Amino acid sequence: MSAGTGTVSPGPARRTARALGRALHLPFTGTARGIRKATHAHGAGESGLGKLIELHAVNGAGDVMITVALASTVFFSVPTDEARGRVALYLAITMAPFTLLAPVIGPLLDRLPHGRRAAMAGAMLARALLALVLSGAVVSGSVELYPAALGVLVASKAYGVVRSAVVPRLLPPGFSLVKANSRVTLGGLLATAVAAPIGAGLQAVGPRWPLFGAFVIFVSGMVLSFSLPHKVDSSKGESKALLAADEEHLHLHARAEAASDTSRKRRLGLRTVGPAVTHALAANASLRCLSGFLIFFLAFLLREHPLAGQSAAVSLGIVGVSAGAGNALGTAVGAWLKSRAPELIIVTVVGVVLGVAITSAVFFGAVGVACLGACAGFAQALSKLSLDALLQRDVPEQVRTSAFARSETLLQMAWVVGGGIGIALPLIGTLGLSVAAAIVAVGWLSTVRGLLTSSRRAGPRPRVL
Repeated sequence: MSAGTGTVSPGPARRTARALGRALHLPFTGTARGIRKATHAHGAGESGLGKLIELHAVNGAGDVMITVALASTVFFSVPTDEARGRVALYLAITMAPFTLLAPVIGPLLDRLPHGRRAAMAGAMLARALLALVLSGAVVSGSVELYPAALGVLVASKAYGVVRSAVVPRLLPPGFSLVKANSRVTLGGLLATAVAAPIGAGLQAVGPRWPLFGAFVIFVSGMVLSFSLPHKVDSSKGESKALLAADEEHLHLHARAEAASDTSRKRRLGLRTVGPAVTHALAANASLRCLSGFLIFFLAFLLREHPLAGQSAAVSLGIVGVSAGAGNALGTAVGAWLKSRAPELIIVTVVGVVLGVAITSAVFFGAVGVACLGACAGFAQALSKLSLDALLQRDVPEQVRTSAFARSETLLQMAWVVGGGIGIALPLIGTLGLSVAAAIVAVGWLSTVRGLLTSSRRAGPRPRVL
């Protein structure tokens, strides 16, 4: 009782309420502070790389929300042949323009460098709006369902191209591209692992709820895109790169630079990136083509012929988890190896995938399919980080951003081609995995000699001028 008023003092009640509020709030604020501390460590906060890691995590969380919604309500809702026909048609309609325009996306980014943050924000906004379209289509089954779903895929690929060009602009002092890309990739994988069960829980509430969640996530990603440092949009000191290994072109450039002949340099055109990078890019393209192939082929194959004793959904989940775990392991190993012998790493991991693919085709079964998914994910992550190491080692800084954008564009095109092959093939397991082995074999056999030669010639200093 308070003196003279006869009322109970509110002090203890307020203190109790504040203590309870802090107790309930602490898990969220503490987690947020922990995440921010991890993403901004070692100078990543000052350079802006930490914000890119967080943006990529948002990207991964939003994509997995849409994947959960579509896998549960769309993919299994129509007969397999009808689903394959629809996906093939809309892949052609939606991805064909991307494939045709992909060769000019890199040059377009070179000409419009000030639009990188806007381009990433645009990819986020497009997926947010398409998620709303999908939220209605999954209930009504209307015709816009498949083009909207594949539109999300195109926007995701476009984001990947731009993000690849942004990373070199945000390197903290002493950071390698391999280390930076490892952090960005791991951030996306961790966010995917966290968001997947949340999406499944929202799916249990209703088929539209994961898509509403994706809308909120992508809108936040749009806002976060503009929080990246302004230097992301700066093209100061940058030149354009040509994904070729024309040694005569390189020597002509070197002589023109030595003579300070700027008019001759302009006539020579774009800078080439050298043989090691082109061979590594070809090997990576074969793995990215394999990834697109396996996603589409196994999605329909396992729906029609699930793994022994499992449902179609569980079978797809096993392969998906295997690939994700392999990807995470490959990223972690790549960060640990840093830039040691990147050519040898690429030759080795692609060769291992080839051996696993051949074995899986000969002895087709649940274990083989899961192992191939895991090995493909591991090899794709590790070989991409090795390509990053070669780009940093062999490509001059002034053309490195351009080289990243153009190489990622080519890899996205390879993914599209692989997906198209996967949809077109008959649903015969041995045949499909034989084609998978052939895809990897073409990439490996055509690059192994060049990569080994480049490895023997590699020196401590960049070789490309």
